[in-house]
Amino acid sequence: MANQLKSRPQSIHGWVAEELGTRIVSGIYSPGEYIPNETTIGEELGVSRTALREAFKILTSKGLLESRPKLGTRIRPRKHWNMFDSEILSWCFESKPSPQFFISLFEIREIFEPAAAELAARNRSEEQSATLGAAYDAMEKAEIGTDAVFSSDLDFHMAVLDATNNEFMISLGMTIQTALMGLFRLSSAIAEEYVDSLPGHKAVYQAIASGDAAKAKIEMFQLLAKSKENLEYALKNLAKQPD
Repeated sequence: MANQLKSRPQSIHGWVAEELGTRIVSGIYSPGEYIPNETTIGEELGVSRTALREAFKILTSKGLLESRPKLGTRIRPRKHWNMFDSEILSWCFESKPSPQFFISLFEIREIFEPAAAELAARNRSEEQSATLGAAYDAMEKAEIGTDAVFSSDLDFHMAVLDATNNEFMISLGMTIQTALMGLFRLSSAIAEEYVDSLPGHKAVYQAIASGDAAKAKIEMFQLLAKSKENLEYALKNLAKQPD
């Protein structure tokens, strides 16, 4: 495993936390299992005990680890992990997560994004409406096959959240930006399906811009329903591909 270690950043303990965190979320270290003792893992990674302990503190704060007196450091059950942590989400995407991971993430979107569209229609400023319109225009102009497809989609949905002027809703969106980008890469991967999603995005934008809260909520719900179909189709195709 040592020859597969990632290149080290300036922060050694940050690098160790990323290395161990990736191993945990990918299942190399399983919930309930104890991390190898400090001497063993320190030698493998080529780091000091101080760096290792600082990394353990980071992972403990994220809910991934717990220290047990006289026993060692153990992986906590997955239900204790802070799945809204941006680093954990990043590590999950790097580790080829299961289809259920994507579905669970999408289910969260189905809960809060229609409500966000409704709030945005009520609370948006003229400037925020213009920003949302510009985000939609960028989606229309995005060249198929480029990262602009995914980034413009993300910008649109983040603009909706920003237009709610609700600090908790905005914070939630900022927290899971990494996850949303990963979802968009899957659900918008097929050119025809991305193009087909544009009318739905436009309908959401128009409802918010016109202040029609009820319509904005319905249009977002319908947009997400179509996107979920695309995601499930993409996951089926992904499952057929060889590793």
